[in-house]
Amino acid sequence: MHFIRTGFLVLLLTALFMAIGLVVGGQTGMLIALGLALAINLFAYWNSDKMVLRMQGAVETDEASAPELFGIVRSLSQNAELPMPRVYIMHNPQPNAFATGRNPQNAAVAATTGLLEMLTKEEVTGVIAHELAHVKSRDTLTMAMTATIAGAISMLANFGLWFGGRRQSSPLGPIGAVVVMLAAPFAATLVQMAISRSREYHADEIGAQICQRPLWLASALQKLDAARQRIRNPNAEANPAHAHLFIVNPLTGRGTDSLFTTHPSMENRVARLQEIARDWGQISADGQVVYRDGQGGQTARIEDGSPWGKRST
Repeated sequence: MHFIRTGFLVLLLTALFMAIGLVVGGQTGMLIALGLALAINLFAYWNSDKMVLRMQGAVETDEASAPELFGIVRSLSQNAELPMPRVYIMHNPQPNAFATGRNPQNAAVAATTGLLEMLTKEEVTGVIAHELAHVKSRDTLTMAMTATIAGAISMLANFGLWFGGRRQSSPLGPIGAVVVMLAAPFAATLVQMAISRSREYHADEIGAQICQRPLWLASALQKLDAARQRIRNPNAEANPAHAHLFIVNPLTGRGTDSLFTTHPSMENRVARLQEIARDWGQISADGQVVYRDGQGGQTARIEDGSPWGKRST
């Protein structure tokens, strides 16, 4: 299903790209757009992850510079039976994270400094588990390719609107040509949004399985959503086509399950994670959060506090 979904998505975005080429340059323009689309798809397959990381200001780090983050990524990668991904840090005050890469062997996980500063170690673990779930499900290829192609659609549509092309001789007429150039980027964005929402739910579930603590991720999501509404992400605002890559929407807006959001409702995500915890016996009948370690001991609710400082005991 993953390959079918990816193939359908690429074909749909390619068709939108060709439609704009037809409007801008007639049949010749459509053929040129087809050639460009094939080149963009190939380029995106090999290089979209590098582009995304660079455009989001991500800098690769090592274990000496970020030992605790590396330890979390390594431990969770082993739990998920994944190769160790490259680790990046974005010097950005908004707490957020994303994963990218064409396959698990070429994956990268990026976290902002805001995330590392605001969240506890347990919550960071939940976030990284979510991102590794994207890697395990091979969502990262789809995520990066759609961002690249959708961006190209917007650029070509803007070019056609500003420079006119052959709108007068378009088979749709000048008004139809303008409508296509306005609608194509919008349609590409809707494709990204719809796929992103379903993918985030799935990654939450798989991420909970990887770290075995769904409430760690639930707690992190609540903090991230509250923070992103008051802390801007300049890199994401400058590249809105990448918004669907992040664990929470980095752009300003209301987090509702509507046609125009890249992410599911935060309330729905948290409720689903809480239901998983309840099914796993990590929430007792009286609503207390209870974990058990390998020796039969218990750990309590995660405490809010300074980053990396407070642990479950």
